[in-house]
Amino acid sequence: MTEDAWLRAGGAAPAARPPRAAGPGPRPAAARPVGPRRRSLLGGAVAGAALAALPYAAAPAAARPLPAAPPRFPLPSGPDPNGEFTLLVTGDAGTGTDAQYAVAAAARRIHAEQRFALAVGLGDNIYENGPESAQDPGFRDKFELPNTGIDVPWLMVLGNHDCSGLIPGSGGDPARGDREVAYAATSPRWYMPSRYYSVALPGPAGPLVELFALDTNPVASTVTQTDPFYRWDGPYMRAQRAWLDQGLRASRARWKIVLGHHPYLNNGQHGSAGSYDGFVVGHYTSGIHLKQLYEEVVCGRADLILSGHDHTLQVLEPTVRTGGTRQLVCGAAAKGGDGRSHFGHPAAWQDFASLGFMTLKVSDRALTVDAYTVDVPTRTPRPAHRTTITAPVAAPHATAR
Repeated sequence: MTEDAWLRAGGAAPAARPPRAAGPGPRPAAARPVGPRRRSLLGGAVAGAALAALPYAAAPAAARPLPAAPPRFPLPSGPDPNGEFTLLVTGDAGTGTDAQYAVAAAARRIHAEQRFALAVGLGDNIYENGPESAQDPGFRDKFELPNTGIDVPWLMVLGNHDCSGLIPGSGGDPARGDREVAYAATSPRWYMPSRYYSVALPGPAGPLVELFALDTNPVASTVTQTDPFYRWDGPYMRAQRAWLDQGLRASRARWKIVLGHHPYLNNGQHGSAGSYDGFVVGHYTSGIHLKQLYEEVVCGRADLILSGHDHTLQVLEPTVRTGGTRQLVCGAAAKGGDGRSHFGHPAAWQDFASLGFMTLKVSDRALTVDAYTVDVPTRTPRPAHRTTITAPVAAPHATAR
């Protein structure tokens, strides 16, 4: 279904699109979202679809109010008794296959032991082309059911398969991502107040960690963006860049983490920003403008970049090129890679075949990355690697072991 057809079928009406600035700090899911808005989301899309489903559209939307949204799982108000937050990290999960359910079951075992404060979904949430509406059954089958029992807010990021049109995975129809923002109004765990946003978690002496969730699709699509609003140099990306730059500059959090579906550095088959899938020319397929965004705004200012896209597990080393920022690739929550490394970026650990996930333990003392592979038949998590960072990247002597 095209964007125009979706609108005619009951989606939200077009709205004005002025950019909006965002301030740091946690935002409850019901709060006003940040970043530019291309549609009237949380009310219009859901109410329009509900009206379209009525027999002969006999009653106006105002006469048939939508049921109240279920209570949302709250953002954590503080660290656990050990003074830390534990975050689950998954990516490229939304297949609805047994593999996805197996990885989620393995993560649920770790949750029972360690109690996650938050979970992160790094995009490709609803394969193959994203949801057809805010009521798409894919939300139930490819997100809610597999993750039942991991009852925490899931900070969700848009992937290329969430924003595709005629070509699966192209990322060529970013407006489809609005449906995932709209779905956040009806889910207790899906947290996506806008297409990009930030969440800060409090520590004893101010914010302990702040997470910045990006929409990387307009600058990493495999086709040219035809909507001027979403062009690589259009108002959407200009506003997102300004928001991220200001947010990282203003953040008082000890640790800063950037979430984006497409990685900056990557040893898997998709390659790194600026040369995705072997392309080195053009404004889109290569990801050259995403490379510039990471290098000019993120590197040397954030401690971690968390990405999916490649169906692998990688804990890459910080380098002079990254300004000390470390790239994690965690896109193996439902699909595995081809079993081999394609590039030579320094890595602390990497696995190009297994399914799995990662966790982050964040405290004032350290940021610890644990990688787990999953035995699918038994749904068993297997600890595979640990990296501990003992000082933020902005500190003069950041170290890792």
